[in-house]
Amino acid sequence: MAQIKQSTLDFLTDLKRHNDREWFSENRKRYDEAKMNFESFVQAVINRISEFDPILRGLEAKSCTYRINRDIRFTNDKTIYKTHLGAFIVKGGKKNGDRYAGYYVHVEPGNNNLLAGGAYMPPMPWLTAIREKIDERGDLFMKIITDKELKDFFGEIEGERLKSAPKGYSREHKYIEYLKFKSYLISRTISDKEIAREGCLDFIVKGCRIMKSLNDFLNDY
Repeated sequence: MAQIKQSTLDFLTDLKRHNDREWFSENRKRYDEAKMNFESFVQAVINRISEFDPILRGLEAKSCTYRINRDIRFTNDKTIYKTHLGAFIVKGGKKNGDRYAGYYVHVEPGNNNLLAGGAYMPPMPWLTAIREKIDERGDLFMKIITDKELKDFFGEIEGERLKSAPKGYSREHKYIEYLKFKSYLISRTISDKEIAREGCLDFIVKGCRIMKSLNDFLNDY
């Protein structure tokens, strides 16, 4: 069964301490092995998710995983490399992350590993459509986010919010606190011990199955 190797976590830990081109070049083989391990794990996740979310059939891990290099053009933080490995599993791959809700897998030592899902900062047309659906089908939305299995696994839905009601909605709206959201996210932190254990693939697939109802709601626009 596919699993995240301890050597992958060790590489990322060392990269955090030695985040420079010379060290990275000297440890390129370790990075390639970590990258291959992560992509293999993500592919196993995709293959399993496809059993209950068939729109993902045929999706390749390479189209979902992010580069290790940081974009430092518009930030004061000039750290060259990311100290995590991430993949956004969504129809068409990560390039469609601003169009569809999906499943995000994040490996970062220090007990910062993560399984997350939903819509992160959706563009205004999509965000408007989500708010309209909550307005019209708030009962269904509430049923999804208060489901015991979802709450036990992920907790409460999260996301940055507006301070006041969005345009076109009353402050007295029954679902106003959810209409204020600018992102609709759920997440579960995973310890280093858990992420590297043999059963973690099953655990992540279980979480993805649980979050599918929320993703389906957000994607139906």
